[in-house]
Amino acid sequence: MLIKTILNRIEKFKSFVYGECSFEQIGNGLSLIVDVVARKNAKGLCPECHKSSPSYDKQPLRLYQYVPLWNIPVYFAYAPRRITCKEHGIRVELLPWSHGKEQITKSYQLFLAQWAKRLSWSETAVIFGTSWETVYRSIKSVVDYGLANRNWEGVEQIGVDEISVFKGHRYLTCVYQIYKGMRRLLWCGKDRKAKTLLRFFRDFGKYRCDKLQFVCSDMWRPYLKVIKKKCVNALNILDRFHIAKKFNEAVDKVRRDEVKELKDAGNDNVLEKAKYILLKRPENLSNKQSGRLEELVKINLSSIKAYLLKEDFQAFWSMRYKSWAGKFLEDWADMAMESELKPMQKVAKMLRSHNVLV
Repeated sequence: MLIKTILNRIEKFKSFVYGECSFEQIGNGLSLIVDVVARKNAKGLCPECHKSSPSYDKQPLRLYQYVPLWNIPVYFAYAPRRITCKEHGIRVELLPWSHGKEQITKSYQLFLAQWAKRLSWSETAVIFGTSWETVYRSIKSVVDYGLANRNWEGVEQIGVDEISVFKGHRYLTCVYQIYKGMRRLLWCGKDRKAKTLLRFFRDFGKYRCDKLQFVCSDMWRPYLKVIKKKCVNALNILDRFHIAKKFNEAVDKVRRDEVKELKDAGNDNVLEKAKYILLKRPENLSNKQSGRLEELVKINLSSIKAYLLKEDFQAFWSMRYKSWAGKFLEDWADMAMESELKPMQKVAKMLRSHNVLV
């Protein structure tokens, strides 16, 4: 099968045909050069209005890097025409395989961007024999295209979260569509601030905000205030993951305090290597860990009381009715407050203060 036949099957351009294919020395190795020729009598398109216009002259031959074939670099060779547009004057014609003056084809940009999701940008550049800058420009081009063509119609369920980036306390605020049949990133903004999330809702528009049914978020107060203000018809659901994280932090704080008390009193550290036994769900424990947990439960430890409070709360997630869940939450919070375990009391106060069932 000829290379031209393969290209015509996967990358056919209207008003252009593939010409000769040859090997040429570019850099330190051979590259495959594919000539691209404009069809006879085919006019070029104005890059501004996309209207057919007569040719004015030709520019020098350019090479446009394409997706490698069997790890062999591939280039399209074409001399762009300058056309005379009645409305916009003399312009370099619109090329279907490249953006503006970019000498990387759209297909190659998408190819690099897809690999850059699986590998680091540096690794992607090394493996495919290109530069980090080329990988960066490819990703930027794909992202810019996505932003320009994103569709927010029909979005009724979103999730709000932040991710840590680079070093130090630097964050991005991210908004996702969380519908079961369509999970995707909708928007990212710099910093973890209320005004960052406000910027998303301004972009999203009041009409779409009013259509939102559910908003899932963590319990950070600035986010909750913005969501309450902008999503007046939506139910704000507190993310179960973040609530579970608060429970684990509380149990671990009780354990660390108790380990220090045992050490100060000169007693044996019965909680040695018990951190993950207390943080894991029972069904995820190994046989050895389950046996160790059974031994710890027999000892009157504050850490075990905190662990049991955490596990008791799991029944909350199976409640089917709001009234039942409300009664369960109040009873559990009362037990937590009576436990005299400050970290667990803090969790109880947090759940009550957020009024999770409203």
